Parts: sequence; C-alpha cells; structure tokens
Amino acid sequence: FGRLSDYEVIRKRLLIDGDGAGDDRRINLLVKSFIKWCNSGSQEEGYSQYQRMLSTLSQCEFSMGKTLLVYDMNLREMENYEKIYKEIECSIAGAHEKIAECKKQILQAKRIRKNRQEYDALAKVIQHHPDRHETLKELEALGKELEHLSHIKESVEDKLELRRKQFHVLLSTIHELQQTLENDEKLSEVEEAQEASMETDPKP
Repeated sequence: FGRLSDYEVIRKRLLIDGDGAGDDRRINLLVKSFIKWCNSGSQEEGYSQYQRMLSTLSQCEFSMGKTLLVYDMNLREMENYEKIYKEIECSIAGAHEKIAECKKQILQAKRIRKNRQEYDALAKVIQHHPDRHETLKELEALGKELEHLSHIKESVEDKLELRRKQFHVLLSTIHELQQTLENDEKLSEVEEAQEASMETDPKP
C-alpha cells in the first residue's frame, strides 16, 4: 500500500504539469534560452541564460527520472497485480473444488440419512413380528394341529360312511318289512273272503 501511495503522489504531480505538456514547455524554454544565450550581448546576460539552461536541464532530468520511476513502479504494480490475480484464481478454483466436495458430502449424507430412515422403518416392522425360533415353533404346532384335524376328519368321514351304509340297510329292511306286511295283509283279505264265501254256500 505504501508503494501505491507514492505512485499516486508522483502521478498527481505529473498531472499538474499538464499531462506531460510540461516537458514540451521546458524543451521550448531550453531552446529559447539557448538562442538568447547565443545572442546575448554581455557576459552577465550570457551567464544568466546559461544558468537558466542548466536549471531547465535539471528540471528535464528530474522529470525524466520521475517518469522512469513511475514506469518502474507501474511494472512492479503490474507484476503484483498479476500475482494477486493468480492467487485469486487459485482461491476461486480451490473454492469451486471445496464446493464440489461439499456437494458430494451433502449427497452422501442424504443417502446415509435415507438408508438410516429405511433401516429404522424396517427395524420397527421386524420388531412387530416374532423371531425365527418362535415362528418355527408356531409352525410346528400348527402342523401338529393340522395333522390332528386331518385324522379327526378321516375318522368323521369313516363314521359318516358307516352311518350311510347302516342307514341304507335300515331303509332296505324297512322296505322289505313294508312289502311283507302288505303281502300278509293281502293274504289275510283273501283268506277272509274265502271263509265268508264258504259260510254263505249251502251244505249238500
């Protein structure tokens, strides 16, 4: 910052000269002083013009020195600006890399959070179900109960088949008995008719 302040001071001083017009004015004064010195009539006048020329030359040299100093400062400032610019570019590139890395970390954190939520949900579902050992015991008990019910079903079916056969035999017996009773009834009616006929016929 100190070098930049010196540069500003020198630049303002140069601007006071009229944006470089002071150098042309000094050269013109030097030429005029030289002409006057050549045309001077007395020694005192010649000495006076000679001192003016030396003063003007000193001013020109000083102005040239300031210009060279400003030029050198500008070069150093340009180098400094380029260095700062490169540092800024590196910082920006590093910031972009950090941002990209942060985005990756955020995505990874989201995936981890989602997986954790799914795991918690699955764990809650698993907690509501019995473990494998209990499930196997229940399945074994259900298998035994199913086998027992199967035996009961077979026994009931056998009993029903037996009752069906017994009922069929009973119906057949009832039908035969009914047929026998009807035959006996018809036979009795015939015998009664024969007896009645014999009682009504006269004896010889």
